[in-house]
Order: sequence, then C-alpha cells, then structure tokens
Amino acid sequence: MARDRIDIHAHYLGGTVAALFDSGFTLAGGYKISPSWTAEAALAFMDRHEISTQLLSAPWPFAGTDDDPAFAKRFCRNVNREYAELIAAHPGRFGAFAAVPLDDPDTMLAEIAYALDELELDGVLLNSNSLGHYFGQPFYEPVLADLDRRKVPVFLHPTDCPHVDVLGFGRPSSVSEYPFDTARNIVNAIYTGVFQRYPDLTLILAHCGGVLPTLGWRIAEHTTMGMGPTDAGIDPGHVTGVLRGLYYETALAAAAHSLLPALQVTGPEHILFGTDWPAAPEATVERNIDNLLAFEGLSTAQLTDVDRGNAGRLFNRFA
Repeated sequence: MARDRIDIHAHYLGGTVAALFDSGFTLAGGYKISPSWTAEAALAFMDRHEISTQLLSAPWPFAGTDDDPAFAKRFCRNVNREYAELIAAHPGRFGAFAAVPLDDPDTMLAEIAYALDELELDGVLLNSNSLGHYFGQPFYEPVLADLDRRKVPVFLHPTDCPHVDVLGFGRPSSVSEYPFDTARNIVNAIYTGVFQRYPDLTLILAHCGGVLPTLGWRIAEHTTMGMGPTDAGIDPGHVTGVLRGLYYETALAAAAHSLLPALQVTGPEHILFGTDWPAAPEATVERNIDNLLAFEGLSTAQLTDVDRGNAGRLFNRFA
C-alpha cells in the first residue's frame, strides 16, 4: 500500500540558511553544518519515502549581536519569506514553521504576526530554550499568551542547554542533551502553571518528547510528595492531562524504546510522522521508518493516521 506521509520534522538548509553556514558559522559547541539542500533534492527524498508534504523548520536559536543587532530579525524575516516562496512554487508539497528571532518578546511577537498573518505560514518553531530562557520564565509569557490565543501549532525543537560545555562531555548534543532539554523545558512549564494559564497552547515535541514520557509518572507523583517542586498548586491529574494533550513526532524515535513510553502518556492520535532530514542522514531515516512499520503497538488504521491523518487534523491546509 502506497503511503501519503506528512513529514512534520524536516529542516530547511537553503537560501539564507545556506549562506550563513557556508560563511563558516558554527553552532554552540563548535558544530558545523555543510548544507546541500535544494527544493529538488527535498522533493526527490520525499518521493523516495512516500512523503507528500514536508513542514520545514530552521531550528537554530538566534539573536542579534553587538556587531549586528539586527542579525536575527533579518535572518528570520528572510527565511520566512523563502518559506512562503517555496510553498507557492510547490503547492501542497511544503509547509513551514516560522523562524523567530530571540532578541526579546516584542521582536518575537512581531515576526510571529508577520509570518502567520501576512505570509500565512503553518505554525511557529520554538526551541527547548531560547538562549537560556525556558517556558515558565517571564521572558516567554507574552509569546506563549499570543500562541495560546492563536491556537497555532508550535513545533518545539531541542537545542543545547546553557551549560552544555560542562554537561555534554564533548558528545554530539543530539545523543542525549537534546532529549534532556526537551524534558527540562516541559517539566518547568508544567510546574510553573504554563498549561493552566494557556490551555490552548498546541505543542509538538520533537523526537517523541525525548526523555519526557519516561518521566511521566515521576513528574506527576512529585506533586504529592511534599517536596515543593511546583509553583502552581497542580496535582497528578493535571500532569497526566498535559502530557496526554501534547503531540509527539517520530524523528529518530520510531523504535519501541521511544514509542512505547509516548503511548503510555498519550494516544495514537497524538503521534505524528517526522524524519529530521537532512540533519539525519537518509540511511538513518530509512531505518527509523522500518522501525515504525515494524512497531506492533499500532493498528494499520492508527499507523495511517500517524503517517498523515493526525497531522491533517492539526494542519487544516493538509487535511
């Protein structure tokens, strides 16, 4: 049976992004990216793997610098315009999560408004922390309030924590630091009452939420242990409800090691298909898809919904 997948987790490495990394730019921890992305290469990859649509993202946290205060604003504006051009040039094949500069909440809100209201992009990309700011801290409150009001899908992509130079032991952050930081952000959001204040916040967690699902009962139980971990007077039922309401995508996480914990905290209707291409090489994507197809915890109908149906209900344009 031919599949008709929507790839929630695919990275854009063209145009403005390619120029940045070709100039020698390095990410935190010294990582470099050598982009070779083109729309034609992306479409060919999609056709090889029965993917009808990719939602693109550029998940690197940027702010202005002393030498160039407007850098992040210019970078994200250019990327978002390039997304809109790709979507127009290839109807139905591409969508995009808006790139957002992290200079300050007002700057973030201005780009979100431009990307969603004028360019009509499909959602917003936020990182597991914004240069050290996590959900539940004052920096994020105006942004989360706006996204809650809009009820727009938000793709939460991991990034390095502020102390990765100490905690990472020089290993690639994608091995363990990224899954940890996703959990760190959501735990703080739960304990600080983010989901009480913003019940319509729609979050998609990369990589099946990292380690978050495996901690589900532990996070909930700590609200009863008298240790004062929360600021919001929440109970286990609130934690359970939050974890159930999040969406989890399968990039680098379609093996039972990740899917089983995710399906313990949510239902199959909240699992979305993702590849992480081209950050993940095609051979890894192929093995991850094989894991998904071999997973025995989903019925044929549920697997079809993971491929496309669940995303179609979340993104009306692709229904």
